[in-house]
Amino acid sequence: MFKPKYPTPDTYTPTQHTAPDHSTALTPTTPNPAPVPIPAPAPVPVAPARPTVQLTPGSAVALMAGGGAVVLVVGTVLVSLLLAVAITGVSVAVVAVVLRLLVRDMQRGR
Repeated sequence: MFKPKYPTPDTYTPTQHTAPDHSTALTPTTPNPAPVPIPAPAPVPVAPARPTVQLTPGSAVALMAGGGAVVLVVGTVLVSLLLAVAITGVSVAVVAVVLRLLVRDMQRGR
């Protein structure tokens, strides 16, 4: 009931798309119809040219100052993250040494 029914492969016949034959539409006694003028193609709108960006000396200095500020902020954040990782590593190492000494003292019975 729920199984789809597929056609057998040999029943498929590809259709051929050919242009219709209009030669029988006109008889010799019928005069030729007036030719239909072909309309001119619509003009394609031209995209306006993008304005060029002109940098003045003041705006160039402002861009360099902004870029320098971004570099300083990113550098500060990265250095602080590296410092936090280093401090965490040192503190974990100190805790490991202290725990090792405590376990050794417990095993000796002090």
